[in-house]
Amino acid sequence: MNILVTGGAGFIGSAVCRLLVGEFGATVLNIDNLTYAANPASLRPVENSPNYAFRRADICDPAAMAEAFREFAPDAVSHLAAESHVDRSIDGPGAFIRTNIEGTYVLLDAALDYWCSLPPERADRFRFHHVSTDEVFGSLGPEGRFGEESRYLPNSPYAASKAAADHLVRAWHETFGLPTLMTNCSNNYGPYHFPEKLIPLAILKALHGEPIPVYGKGDNVRDWLYVDDHVRALYELMTRGRPGESYNIGGDGERTNLEVVTGICTLLDELLPASPHRPHSRLITFVADRPGHDRRYAMDAGKLRRELGWVPRETFETGLRKTVAWYLENRWWWEPIWSNSYGGQRLGIAPAAAAG
Repeated sequence: MNILVTGGAGFIGSAVCRLLVGEFGATVLNIDNLTYAANPASLRPVENSPNYAFRRADICDPAAMAEAFREFAPDAVSHLAAESHVDRSIDGPGAFIRTNIEGTYVLLDAALDYWCSLPPERADRFRFHHVSTDEVFGSLGPEGRFGEESRYLPNSPYAASKAAADHLVRAWHETFGLPTLMTNCSNNYGPYHFPEKLIPLAILKALHGEPIPVYGKGDNVRDWLYVDDHVRALYELMTRGRPGESYNIGGDGERTNLEVVTGICTLLDELLPASPHRPHSRLITFVADRPGHDRRYAMDAGKLRRELGWVPRETFETGLRKTVAWYLENRWWWEPIWSNSYGGQRLGIAPAAAAG
């Protein structure tokens, strides 16, 4: 099976490439523009595989996308290329509008032209899988979960750009018949995660003995999903999901941000008994909240479980332990990032918030 992956040098995208090639035996073309959060080192486990190829290209480039479809002849597309950090969308929303909306349109247009050229038997098998986020649904109260029919109510520029992309994908199926699938997932975590996000940031801040920032009171709730569990769900849906449908993917791992960071500190106390920073929890520092910070997300993945039998292999506790251990054992991966491109500085302070 030939699968074209966009954004395959990012966090989730690189996990998709590693598992598609290593576990599922697919042939992968990874298209990535290598922006700041992309890291070719994340693909080291598969970079020499005969079933893997990389092409640097921008999904906003129509000619490059048309050429990739024509030359690679994919059976499916796994579309993950996106600007994805809420804080950065507050600092500079323009890049999110371009990549997440315009880029998705260009990719859909190229996929449609390619799909229309396929013989009937290949056209029937083709799938365009768009990977989205729970943030398009906005914020939940203390009860309930998001379902596939939940209304869209995005609150950040990032969430709004992903919501627009979701609507484009749905429209290309309803209007043109393109066999699309869409998934909205909860917060992913795991190895190879760029350290601007909460879990890797907390780990690396603690390792360096620096204050670990927690927004507000730390009571915002997220549903956490181990990245490899997410990828296995994506593969099941790409190969067995129903075209035109959307599916929620969640890890049944609801935790407050403070619980997450405290859990990391406890693991570091255990795994680094000689650390001068023990107990690491004393590094936790509460900082001004992020503008537009959604209170709670939780995903109902019942449809995916009923139709395909998918369940996550990792609990939050087992996945977090694996994640912390990976960062301790793989300094070669994160030290160049921390030293040269991102060292944990605060992002996402909107002008109005900063002035207040």
